[in-house]
Amino acid sequence: MATVLKVFDKWKEFLAERVSQAGHAGMSEETISKLAFQIGEFLANKVDPENEQERVLKELWDAGDEQEKRTIARLMVKLVDKG
Repeated sequence: MATVLKVFDKWKEFLAERVSQAGHAGMSEETISKLAFQIGEFLANKVDPENEQERVLKELWDAGDEQEKRTIARLMVKLVDKG
């Protein structure tokens, strides 16, 4: 997993693939957003940022309350779900 997170573009590609798979599996947008929130929680608690983009996201995540974190998660899904 650490190799996926080394390059932010690779992370976005990874997330985009997972969002696409979830959509094709019939998951709702709300379910996908909930999963993105859980992934964000995991990353914030278990993975040290390895570049500036990850560091900014972690700082935003850490500064936010639960609702704001859910918004960040939804925005990350929107960022990669351009199709």
